[in-house]
Amino acid sequence: MSKRSRIHIVPQGDDWAIRREGASKASKVLDNKQDAIDKGRDTAKKQQPSQLIIHKKDGTIQTEYTYKKDPYPPKG
Repeated sequence: MSKRSRIHIVPQGDDWAIRREGASKASKVLDNKQDAIDKGRDTAKKQQPSQLIIHKKDGTIQTEYTYKKDPYPPKG
């Protein structure tokens, strides 16, 4: 089974970056958080199985979304 892609929406100065987990650079930087979320969601849906992880301005995780069947579901 393939490993899922993890895409993060993270603050970058006053902007918001879309960054694939493990990448050294952001794939896109936008000035509006909602625009970054929308673009990140589109990317995550195209690269299923995937997970979209949205961070707050302080860097903590705000929300996570999983697209397609989770390849590592918890037992129980």
